[in-house]
Amino acid sequence: MNEQQKITIVQNIMNANDGLAEQNRQNLLSARLFSINIMASPGAGKTTLIEKTLHAFTPSHRVLVVDGDIATTYDADRAAAAGAKAIQINTGGDCHLDAMMVSRALSQTTLSEYDLLIVENVGNLVCPANFELGTYKNVLVASVPEGDDKPHKYPGMYRGVDVVVLNKIDLLPYVDFDSEFFSKGLQVLNPNVEIIPLSCRTNEGLEKWFGWLNKEMDIFKKETS
Repeated sequence: MNEQQKITIVQNIMNANDGLAEQNRQNLLSARLFSINIMASPGAGKTTLIEKTLHAFTPSHRVLVVDGDIATTYDADRAAAAGAKAIQINTGGDCHLDAMMVSRALSQTTLSEYDLLIVENVGNLVCPANFELGTYKNVLVASVPEGDDKPHKYPGMYRGVDVVVLNKIDLLPYVDFDSEFFSKGLQVLNPNVEIIPLSCRTNEGLEKWFGWLNKEMDIFKKETS
C-alpha cells in the first residue's frame, strides 16, 4: 500500500529560523545590547545612514555593525572607517540574512563590549521581511527616487517594521513623489509606525533619527536594568 506524506518545507524552515532568532534575542538581552535590523532596497541609502549614525554616536557609544551582502566587503569597510567594529557576512547568493548567519557573526565577538548593534541586511524588499534575526527593533530605509507606491507593492516589508526612514527628501522638488499617498499606504499597513523624513546628503532630518535611536536605547536600558 502506497502512502503519501506532505512535508511543508517553508513552515519548517521558518520555525527553525524563528527558534534561532529567539536565541539571538536572548543573547543580546543578556548582554544588554540594543540592536536594530536595517532593511532597504539597493541604493536607498542604508549604508550612508549607518555612516552618519556612526559619526554621531562614536566614540561615546561602542558600536558593532554586522553587514550582509551577497558579495564584497565594501559596506563593512565603510562602517569600520566610520568608527565601528564591523563584521561582514557574504551570503553567496542568498537575498537576505537569516538568524543562523547573524548568530555566527555575533559569536565572533564579546557582545557585552558594545552599546549598539546595527545589522545591515541585504538590499531587498521581499525576503528580509520573512526572516527574523532576533534584533530589538526593525528599521526600513525608503527613498524618494524609489517611488511613492512601495508600501502598496511590498506590504510584508512595511507591515513589520518599527520605524520608516524616508531618505533623499532633498530630491522631492525634482521627483514625482506623492508624500500623502506614501504615508496613507504605510498607515493602512502599520498604523503605529513612525516616519522620519531626512536627507543623508544635506543632513536635514538626521537629528530626528538620532533622537529616535537615543530614545529607544534609553527605553531598552530601563527594560533590561
